[in-house]
Amino acid sequence: MDTGAIGDLVDKLKAMQNDNVEDQDEYDDVDDDDEEEEHEPITLGFVDKPKNKWSLQRQYFPSKAGGVPAWLDPLNIPSQGSFVCDICGDPLQFLLQVYAPTEQETAFHRMLYVFMCPSMKCLLRDQHEQWKHHPEKPSRSVKVFRCQLQRDNPFYSQECPQYNESHKPAGCGAVLCDWCGTWKGDKLCSSCRQTRYCSEKHQAMSWRAGHKIACPQIQISSPVSGGATLLESHKGGSKNLWPEFEITIEDESEYNRDMSEENELSNSLISRNRTDDTMNSIFDSFQGDADKKSWASFQECIDKAPEQVLRYYRNTNAKPIWPLSSGRPSNADIPRCSYCSGPMCCEFQILPQLLYYFGVDNEVDSLDWASIVVYACEASCNASLPYKHEFAWVQIHSPSTAL
Repeated sequence: MDTGAIGDLVDKLKAMQNDNVEDQDEYDDVDDDDEEEEHEPITLGFVDKPKNKWSLQRQYFPSKAGGVPAWLDPLNIPSQGSFVCDICGDPLQFLLQVYAPTEQETAFHRMLYVFMCPSMKCLLRDQHEQWKHHPEKPSRSVKVFRCQLQRDNPFYSQECPQYNESHKPAGCGAVLCDWCGTWKGDKLCSSCRQTRYCSEKHQAMSWRAGHKIACPQIQISSPVSGGATLLESHKGGSKNLWPEFEITIEDESEYNRDMSEENELSNSLISRNRTDDTMNSIFDSFQGDADKKSWASFQECIDKAPEQVLRYYRNTNAKPIWPLSSGRPSNADIPRCSYCSGPMCCEFQILPQLLYYFGVDNEVDSLDWASIVVYACEASCNASLPYKHEFAWVQIHSPSTAL
């Protein structure tokens, strides 16, 4: 990657953010009451390796990170231009999904999905669109989809699932891409007529990774029952996915801060020394008192449970914790629901700790963010689309820390 190009993008972004700060007095900041309100305990999300692989299948309504999504509606998944990065055109990669049903009859089952392009260059360009006030056709590298079903639906029993390997969903899903296992496999290999792909990009990657040799040997046969074919090409493609984790939840107010130092060291997956060195390095790079104050407040909150990767806010009075004072949205920056025109509310926040578990390198051009905050329709409206677009606000580190 051209690091000079990234530097130019960051400089432009900094200028845009400074312009926004100058105009901030025109709006009520989304978090302008942070100092006046006492922090309200919320639900925290942590990642763990699943005890059973089957527990992350769609019929168990999992919250998960990495791997492939467990589509709630397995037939009508996003297609055409909605599943690609609007900047580079590549298919987006699955980041995580959160199962968050409501009391509404139409949202008995409700899942939110977050996808993003793994390119940091695209994420920086994404910021230009984010700082524009509701462009007609935004170009985003981070996309959020909401899917919800009523209790009586064609895919799942009305009874609670029994958590054993024998439990199966009703019906099958769409045939998926044999390379990524994420998006619809609408494109068929013209030679073997069996391997399916979501895009020319993934077809080319599969061809180079070994399908060129395997293709003549694949005999035409019926697709594997259950919706997706299970060919060797997907085993190659899965290497490009982020590692798969189950997201477990715990109430912040019940999190035990008094565990012994021995237990903390033995249970912690993140090295405390490594974390402290990284955080101190970022803190020292801040030039303004506002950013240092914001970072100190953020770190104090995170220290209660340093391995948290997600903070869930819906139906609480709590607000996102921003690592930086610059780059935060105003109320005017958050669009209204594009389906019902109603207000959006803060649903959850994704912390950069997730990148550590994904094994993302800490290099100059590696993917990085300070915070990703997801906003969804407050009414969780039941628009006609099976998967509805919601909104993500991405805060990145200042140029001095990003490069």
